[in-house]
Amino acid sequence: MFRKLLPMLLLLSLPVFASVKTEKIRVSAPFRMPVLNVPDFSNCPDFVITDFGAVRNNQSANSKAIAEAINAAYKAGGGRVVIPEGEWLTGKLHFKSNVNLHLSKDAVLLFSDNPQDYLPAVPVSWEGLECMNYSPLLYAYECENIAITGEGKIKARMEHWRKWFGRPQGHMNSLIRLYNLAHQNVPTAERDMVNDTANLRPHLIHFNRCENIRLEGFSIENSPFWTIHTYLCKNVLLRKLNVYAHGHNNDGYDPEMTQNVLVEHCVFDQGDDAIAVKSGRDHEAWRLATPTRNVVIRNCEVKNGHQLLAIGSELSGGIENVYMTNCNVAPNAKMFHLVFIKTNERRGGFVRNIVVENVNAGNVSEGILGIETDVLYQWRTLMPTYDRVLTPVSKVRLQNINAGKVKFISRILGEKELPVKNVRMKNVNAKEVTENKHIHQNVKIFSPKENVMSVNIEKPTEPTY
Repeated sequence: MFRKLLPMLLLLSLPVFASVKTEKIRVSAPFRMPVLNVPDFSNCPDFVITDFGAVRNNQSANSKAIAEAINAAYKAGGGRVVIPEGEWLTGKLHFKSNVNLHLSKDAVLLFSDNPQDYLPAVPVSWEGLECMNYSPLLYAYECENIAITGEGKIKARMEHWRKWFGRPQGHMNSLIRLYNLAHQNVPTAERDMVNDTANLRPHLIHFNRCENIRLEGFSIENSPFWTIHTYLCKNVLLRKLNVYAHGHNNDGYDPEMTQNVLVEHCVFDQGDDAIAVKSGRDHEAWRLATPTRNVVIRNCEVKNGHQLLAIGSELSGGIENVYMTNCNVAPNAKMFHLVFIKTNERRGGFVRNIVVENVNAGNVSEGILGIETDVLYQWRTLMPTYDRVLTPVSKVRLQNINAGKVKFISRILGEKELPVKNVRMKNVNAKEVTENKHIHQNVKIFSPKENVMSVNIEKPTEPTY
């Protein structure tokens, strides 16, 4: 009876006492890693969406009920919004501070693929550029103490979003316009990217300018765009997630201009990079001046992904202190590199203190380590270089890594004006190397130094992502 009365009491603003506790997590790393502060909702009341009018197969009722439950939990000072067992079709979900979305076992939160359900537009960052775009499916802006937990599943319908996977001329024209707006420092509120041809797909989970985030225990199936994206955030925990998304640009997790992150005991099965560490694009990131730093990834499994760990190419705010350890790649995984650091002459920023150790993998179609400083993809012909600002890359260490068949152990293509510096490898092995063990241009301080080949490389044809 009390549970049924609770929503009414809260909506009437009667006093309800709740407390969001803080769990402090200490993380070992080869750099000074701050203590993570993440929310603990064990002392908070539950707000079950059926008590607010949720009905299976009724998208309108469910969207309204979830929004009301979130508001009630927020007014209570903290609470768990509970999705019961069963499938619940909904539209966008917007967090407020001190709210935990809890997915019960066998619960499926199913998101519509109708773009109209994700309007009005909200502030997001799309491939490193801020704009007003369709709301992410799960969205938070300037929130603190937020969480998604439980043993249930978040699933996205994909029939419509798949039609937007291609990049026709209208889409590319909108990206050019957005790049120029960012270059001119036009306010984000004036960068409207919702029109008939832009087709900028929404993120699945996008937390923008938030602090103290816990994502734990649930599964993900499908995503229109990047799967989990924390942008200008602090104190982030990803634990025991099972992420599957094989659409276009389906990175698993993208920490961007985000600091103090722990990713552990997760499984990633991606159509793009498993973990892609980023820090904004060009002028936009120089304006925001917020590096991504203190990221620890440990005890994870990757079943598929373009790279196990990608750094960039959006890295203009700088990236430092990234540590990956005890991660395994499935023997039959489709993967280009285990570690790929990519930038270009427009990015600036910096990359330093990247440590990867204790990794086992099967065959990798390219190699174990790739560092390339001329990766522009379709932007090479889309836009001129307004400002040429090279990226210093230094202090990269790999050790205790084993792979099957590869083309190379390392391929490092630095700039003559700014060589890559201080790359160290210890006990990094492949069962078979089909091309050259080490292929280097413009590298200073590489260990081991034996069997290093310096050659002129013909630039490969770049894929369009």
